[in-house]
Amino acid sequence: MTVTLHQGDLPDGLDLGPVVAVDSETMGLRPVRDRLCVVQLSAGDGNAHLVQFAPGSYDAPNLRRLLADPAVLKLFHFARFDVAVMKAFLGVDTAPIYCTKIASKLVRTYTDRHGLKDLCRELLGVELSKQQQSSDWGAAELSAEQQAYAASDVLHLHALKDKLDAMLAREGRAAIAADCFRFLGTRAALDLIGYAEEDIFAH
Repeated sequence: MTVTLHQGDLPDGLDLGPVVAVDSETMGLRPVRDRLCVVQLSAGDGNAHLVQFAPGSYDAPNLRRLLADPAVLKLFHFARFDVAVMKAFLGVDTAPIYCTKIASKLVRTYTDRHGLKDLCRELLGVELSKQQQSSDWGAAELSAEQQAYAASDVLHLHALKDKLDAMLAREGRAAIAADCFRFLGTRAALDLIGYAEEDIFAH
């Protein structure tokens, strides 16, 4: 595994292929309050690229172009949060999207454990460490442990997608999953305008 750290943006000319795993690290879990610190990406080749942001420095044209590219599928786990963060700080509408958490909830109805760690353990036989999850991602220098943790969040998403796609097809839920993925941009926009808790579809 190679982890490459970039400051402020992806380098010119970097091609991560037609399906890119994406994740983010922030100062907390409220996109309107907690700033974006790191975006991590992987082409599914066992390597990861980390883009680190200084406070207030979000001019990242190469990254924004990739996130909005209609020819590149962006692969997330819990896309709702990450897409909202990208919108809030990078000003980009990320699309198209695939979310392994949504796919899991549609087909792994025999469990209520849909975290990335749970999926990797059951479907891939991979044990992930979450030790660095709550560390200070706003630090000027990221530790080797933080970089390894950030990379681990994107290195297995392609393999998980393959497993979940097979289960979605088996259970006849691929079409509804695709509809859910298309709605994620709207769901993230609702979060950003204050509808994170209220279900506007309820009576």
